[in-house]
Amino acid sequence: MSDVTYHLVPGEYYRDTDRRAPYTPEQFEAEGFIHCSNGVKNVVIAGNTHYKDDRRMYVVLVIETAKVVPEIVYEDGDTERIHPHIYGPLNRDAIVDIVPILRRSDGAFLPPPLPAA
Repeated sequence: MSDVTYHLVPGEYYRDTDRRAPYTPEQFEAEGFIHCSNGVKNVVIAGNTHYKDDRRMYVVLVIETAKVVPEIVYEDGDTERIHPHIYGPLNRDAIVDIVPILRRSDGAFLPPPLPAA
């Protein structure tokens, strides 16, 4: 598998999206891009920073970057490159796996078993 990046999404929301259409997250219309994270550690940090109080069950979309049709932009600097943004609806063939992410009782996310980015 080529390089991968990860996207956290409420499992219920992803389940209810139209599988015949490209994927867009809940905030896509307001933000215009899809937030992603490279590396398991960064997925956990992003989840705990932005979604800890959202008690819905989350899953991690494993996205093969070579298959992504929209532009991928790293806006966290050339040296960091840990939070790519996908600027457009995501073609579903780029989603190569969906992994549940567990949480502690306080809502904190735990590292999921993900392939290295």
